[in-house]
Amino acid sequence: MKASRLHRWDVSLAEARAIQEGLRREVELRDRMGKVRTLAGADAAIDAARGRIIAGVILYEFPSMNELERTSAEAPLRFPYVPGLLSFREAPALLLAFSKLRYDADVILFDGQGIAHPRRFGLACHMGVMLDRATIGCAKSRLCGAHREPAAQAGSWTPLRDGDVIGAALRTRSGVKPVYVSPGHRISLARAIDLTLAVCDGTRIPKPTREADRYVEEMKRRLRNQGR
Repeated sequence: MKASRLHRWDVSLAEARAIQEGLRREVELRDRMGKVRTLAGADAAIDAARGRIIAGVILYEFPSMNELERTSAEAPLRFPYVPGLLSFREAPALLLAFSKLRYDADVILFDGQGIAHPRRFGLACHMGVMLDRATIGCAKSRLCGAHREPAAQAGSWTPLRDGDVIGAALRTRSGVKPVYVSPGHRISLARAIDLTLAVCDGTRIPKPTREADRYVEEMKRRLRNQGR
C-alpha cells in the first residue's frame, strides 16, 4: 500500500505549518470509500534512547474484525515533539509500515486527530491525503475545541466545536471518558462515528488502534532487547 504523493519531512516548524495549510485544501469530508471490506489501525511509538520511531499497522477484515496481516517499520527520529505537528514526527515510519502491506485498507483509524486540529489538518488528514484513503482520527485527548459531556451510555456523543463542528466526543463504553473522533479524509463525521463504534469491543479504545498501540510497544521492547 503505497503513498500516492510525498513531500519532504526534514523541514522547519514554519515550513511544516505551511505544508499543513497547503494540503488541508485537499481534505474531503464526504464519504468516498465504497463498501468497507478492510479496516486498519495504525500507531507509532517513540524510542528516545535509540533515537528511533517505530510504527505498526494491523489490517482487519470488516466487519468480522479478523486480522489479515500486520506490518511494522522504524525510522530515525528527526522531528521534535510539537503539539499540532505530530504527523511530521510519525509519518515517515508510518508510511514505511503501510508500504509493506500486501492488501489495501479501505479505512484507516489513527491514534491522533483528523480535522479536530488548530489548522484542521491532523495526523489522520495528513496520512489520508498521502495514501489517498478514508481515514479517521480517534484520539484519547482533545487538542482543540469544546463540547458538552455526552450521556453515560455507550454510543452517546456530543459535537466537538471550534466555531464549526470539527468532531465528536464519543462514549465508546458506558461510564468511561469519551474519545475524540474526527474525520481525516474521504469520510463524513457521521460515518466516522459509526465505523468507530463498529470496531469497539467493550473497551474505551477501539480495537484497531488499541491493538496497534500494543504492537508497536512490543516491537520497541523486542528491538531494544536485540540491541538494534
